Amino acid sequence: MIASVRGTVVSVRLDSAVVEVGGVGMLVQATPATLASLRVGEEAALATSLVVREDSLTLFGFADADEREVFEVVQTVSGVGPRLALAMLAVHRPDGLRAAVAGEDQTALMRVPGIGRKGAQRLILELGDRLGAPSGPLAAEVAPPPDPADVRRQQVVDALVGLGYPVKQAGDAVDAVLADGAADADVAGALRAALRALSGR
Repeated sequence: MIASVRGTVVSVRLDSAVVEVGGVGMLVQATPATLASLRVGEEAALATSLVVREDSLTLFGFADADEREVFEVVQTVSGVGPRLALAMLAVHRPDGLRAAVAGEDQTALMRVPGIGRKGAQRLILELGDRLGAPSGPLAAEVAPPPDPADVRRQQVVDALVGLGYPVKQAGDAVDAVLADGAADADVAGALRAALRALSGR
């Protein structure tokens, strides 16, 4: 099992990132909050869980070992696979899930896309106290969504890097156009403005 990866972030996408480890680019699936904390060109360290299927090997990354442990434990519930487990962590922090299960809060669990009332009941029944007690107040803690502006900036930088521009040059160009009135533009609009700036037009 690959328990962790540490290396330079090569790219960040909507649902995954590529981290270069020893010259090998590792594709890591992660939650939006974890992905928003990564920066292209900077070093990152992620706790990971490798999911092996007959036709695939998928690496999932987490901010810390606690998230990874919760990810693995919830998959022991019938009907919960890695994608749904990751969705649970995208909506709730680990302690939020612990609190929801311990407090039998079906409504909190049903905030996760793909979990209905029966699924919430099954999670509460099958997990019991296996997640442990929450360290904070007994209330589901919803993870804040990543800043859309940060996500958009990263997408534009990644697109420019994919077109062959150096990471620093791409980042500087995107920052310049966003500061120069393109702050309300969508990804495509910001990309066009950055390309114009880089080409000197």
